[in-house]
Amino acid sequence: MSNVSQRAQGLGTENAFIVLAEVNKLLREGRDIVSFCIGQPDFPTPVNVQDAAVTAIRDGRHGYTPSAGIAELRQAAAREIARTRGIAVEPDDVVVAAGAKPFIGYTILSVTDYGAGDEVIYPVPGFPIYESQIKASGAVGVPIFLRESRNFSLDPQELARLITPKTRLLILNSPQNPTGGIIPKQDMAAIADILRAHPQVWVYADEIYGRLIYDGEFSSIASEPGMLERTIIADGLSKTYAMTGWRLGYVANRKLAPYFTTWITNTESCASQITQWAGVEALNGPQDDAERMREVFHRRRDLVVGLLNAVPGVSCKVPGGAFYAWPNVTEACRLTGCKDSEEFRKRLLNEAGVAVLADIHFGPRAAGEGQHIRLSYAASDEAIREGVRRIDDFVRKNGG
Repeated sequence: MSNVSQRAQGLGTENAFIVLAEVNKLLREGRDIVSFCIGQPDFPTPVNVQDAAVTAIRDGRHGYTPSAGIAELRQAAAREIARTRGIAVEPDDVVVAAGAKPFIGYTILSVTDYGAGDEVIYPVPGFPIYESQIKASGAVGVPIFLRESRNFSLDPQELARLITPKTRLLILNSPQNPTGGIIPKQDMAAIADILRAHPQVWVYADEIYGRLIYDGEFSSIASEPGMLERTIIADGLSKTYAMTGWRLGYVANRKLAPYFTTWITNTESCASQITQWAGVEALNGPQDDAERMREVFHRRRDLVVGLLNAVPGVSCKVPGGAFYAWPNVTEACRLTGCKDSEEFRKRLLNEAGVAVLADIHFGPRAAGEGQHIRLSYAASDEAIREGVRRIDDFVRKNGG
């Protein structure tokens, strides 16, 4: 009998989509579910961006493009990166793909060798695809834990202790999924200082939520002196412009751009030409809709945090960016007789009709950090109020 490879069997996934499938099953059965499980804007794509896609279709722009992307989009992305980071970026430094996610794997494949013991430091809790791609690529994952006491910002001193001669890549994500935490500029400077002593280490800067900042200013490691050349700046249009299903992302790094282009030629050939023309309009056109969405997310953040902190046994830090809340539910688990956050999550779904994700969906728990769940507040005010009301009722009914 033909066998499935160990690599395929061990490949991780993104549990938000698994929970979403559970939610959809319950909805088909007639259940009333308030869902906070999926991280995507609940707004339509701006009309001018939709119109640009329709125009591309009508103009016959249906074929392959260069694997690195159309020149107009690479130019627009280079200008956007340069403007928002205060750095010099050329269009030839930019490569476009069907979403930003593929570049996680392309980066690891480009800077580590299979079975060589090359190490990749990645944040936990963190986007689960980091860990799964590290394993699939045959590298060694080294988690760096993000702690509540630091508002889930990476600790530079802990980073310094984790770097070894085998370290090849550091993954940074700010603003962060799942906590909404931000690495402040002083910590970015400290991280850069540490990395200057380790020239073999690349940095993958996942900045997909960079336009969704509510407290302070966005800071990129690429803006620190001497860091641009060794930083892979990853961004895209999914979160800022409500274009998750359009699948369009990009990275910038001069040295690795040719290698990323070759990876794309080997895999997806190119991103959809129609989507790329929509992306040109998103980046070059009016930004009113993007700013309006950011303002709505900011208001929702304040709403959900205030409501969560009124639930017995729940405490929630104020996230500085993205659209996720990461409340500590250690006491709520105790009050309701749940052994951990995963049992709490399952009971919320099945007994209260609220879909959230548990901390274990984003990596192992750090010792002493307690239990957490993730709520995406990319949902209406009404859904936020009703969903948190159900969580409150569940806790009070079961011992709160």
